[in-house]
Amino acid sequence: QVQLVESGGGLVQAGGSLRLSCTASGRTFNSYAMGWFRQAPGKEREFVAAIRWDGISQYYTDSVKGRVTISRDNAKNTVYLQMNSLKIEDTAVYYCASQKRPYGSSWWLTNEYDYWGQGTQVTVSS
Repeated sequence: QVQLVESGGGLVQAGGSLRLSCTASGRTFNSYAMGWFRQAPGKEREFVAAIRWDGISQYYTDSVKGRVTISRDNAKNTVYLQMNSLKIEDTAVYYCASQKRPYGSSWWLTNEYDYWGQGTQVTVSS
């Protein structure tokens, strides 16, 4: 059974930084792209960032480019999301997810992911 466990969320002032972590178990971690998504109250879940199974390529939504970095440590089965220069509009529950197919593509599509973490709240205050 695949499990994804996120940590690192919290309350931070605008302009601050947070690093989210997501540790996976139950799957050959280094064969699957991983993604981070977020969902704000009253809004649909949206793509934030993704990273290829070997960490060579990353993909970001436009609103976070230059402020957010996704990385992974395959030896630790962990993917990270470093968020800097946080804005109030970054407030959301953040979810990590594992793609449903090994060596997959279309990393920005929610339906390309089959396992999700429980979510971690990120709140950015003014």
